[in-house]
Amino acid sequence: MNNQATSSQRTKNMVILAMLSAIAFVVMCVGRIPILLWLKYDPKDVIIAIGGFLFGPLSALLMSVVVSLVEMITVSDTGIIGAIMNVLSTCAFVCPAAYIYKKKHTLAGAVVGLISGVLLMTAVMILWNYLLTPLYMNQPREEVAALLVPVFLPFNLVKGGLNTALTILLYKPVITALRKGGMLPPSSSGKKGKFSIGVFLCAGLALITLILVVLVMRGIL
Repeated sequence: MNNQATSSQRTKNMVILAMLSAIAFVVMCVGRIPILLWLKYDPKDVIIAIGGFLFGPLSALLMSVVVSLVEMITVSDTGIIGAIMNVLSTCAFVCPAAYIYKKKHTLAGAVVGLISGVLLMTAVMILWNYLLTPLYMNQPREEVAALLVPVFLPFNLVKGGLNTALTILLYKPVITALRKGGMLPPSSSGKKGKFSIGVFLCAGLALITLILVVLVMRGIL
């Protein structure tokens, strides 16, 4: 009976991962927001981060690769280089967050993981924008290098901040819905309120602040 229950839960986990990957692709398609020059934000990393929190960094890596490949062959115009950049950016954010949360399964672990992901993603993308962006934009490397600090650095920090705030706001409701739907087993810890009201308020305030920052960067405010 235990083997049957384990097999059933594994099947449910695969369904959840497939569902989250599909949602990540959809929100990428419909949720693109121009922020700075040609750079756009989309919330797919939030969905992938939730999958990573649920099932670990390897699952987050697999989701990132699948979503980026589907994006490449459907709506992207940047080809394989764009897909590589997407995988690097997403994995740099979600994999450290998922790993740290797996090791320290608490609110503090989630926050530390997400912040670590933001910092790593920002550093990684500064490097890879310098290396790869000239190839698919057909621009001299010197011109791209001049954009690293004034453009790519603030873009990735804002992107990471938005991802962090949205992940904190959405994770608990998603988990609760999956448990009520029987897709996930009940919490074994018996603890309530890991993501407290105060954290939700702080995340909401951070989200509003970052939205205002985006509006300022776009010259709307």
